[in-house]
Amino acid sequence: MRIYVGKSDEINVNENNLVNLKTESGDVYEALEPRRLFPVSRADSYITLLDKDGCEVAIIRELSDISPEAREVISYSLDDYYLVPHITKILSAVDKHGKTHWCVETDRGYKEFDIRVRSQDIRVSRDGRIRVRDSDDNRYIITDYRALDKHSKSQLIGDI
Repeated sequence: MRIYVGKSDEINVNENNLVNLKTESGDVYEALEPRRLFPVSRADSYITLLDKDGCEVAIIRELSDISPEAREVISYSLDDYYLVPHITKILSAVDKHGKTHWCVETDRGYKEFDIRVRSQDIRVSRDGRIRVRDSDDNRYIITDYRALDKHSKSQLIGDI
């Protein structure tokens, strides 16, 4: 039986960014791991709460469906798990040996990485958002490539 979490259910911090759920009926579930079912397309919808065996215990249809306190706990846990650096500046993007070597500034500091296949590893959305996956399967986000500085845009042109 799947539990749909609502405003009257309580969610609080456990440890290691796990959460506890107390349902309106008084059932308690501890050490649940929040995960997005659609991490890119619907980041604030369909959040699953998994037990230690990876089995779904409950689901949050929309973050707006739960109390502000519970939303803060879930958001913090998800942000920690889905730690994705945001690229703020592209210093260089150079083709080398069939790969593109990127040097970038992110909200987490300076990073260097390689991209294997541009058509698969760089995804541009209509809203200007770009998702980048490097050769080690790390993910990066450019919130809106149109807002980048002139040099960064010039480095990106060949890749999008």
